[in-house]
Amino acid sequence: MSRYEERAVGGGAEVRARGLWVEEPARKPRMPDPVRTSAVRAVLIVAVTLTLATVAFFLTLTASWLAFPMALCAIAGTIVATWGVLDVWITRQMWNQRYGVVSEPSSTARRRRREARRAERAVAREPGPGRVSREDGPLTAFGRR
Repeated sequence: MSRYEERAVGGGAEVRARGLWVEEPARKPRMPDPVRTSAVRAVLIVAVTLTLATVAFFLTLTASWLAFPMALCAIAGTIVATWGVLDVWITRQMWNQRYGVVSEPSSTARRRRREARRAERAVAREPGPGRVSREDGPLTAFGRR
């Protein structure tokens, strides 16, 4: 028993109280590593761009000589931030195209393939015209045995 768990005995059964740390399953699955990396990069770039734009705005209000260079940096940062956000979108689409195929037993596509395989096996089991069933035996060079 850890020091944060308490045991209570009630009605002959031992009941554990909820501990200090309880892990709960995530609501959404974790993003793939390349997508998460590009998302973090995009967030950092956008944060720096917003900081540059804010500094450029305040320098403009104070009529400082640094206002013009900072405004140019803010414009360049906006272009780079747009690229960063597009990078997240493109990386996510690429990941979904390469690895995002969901193959679950309840999938409609899988069910259709399974039914098609069953139909093919059923057709293969039926002896048709010109087919030899297994009961007939092997063929020889002069005909059937």
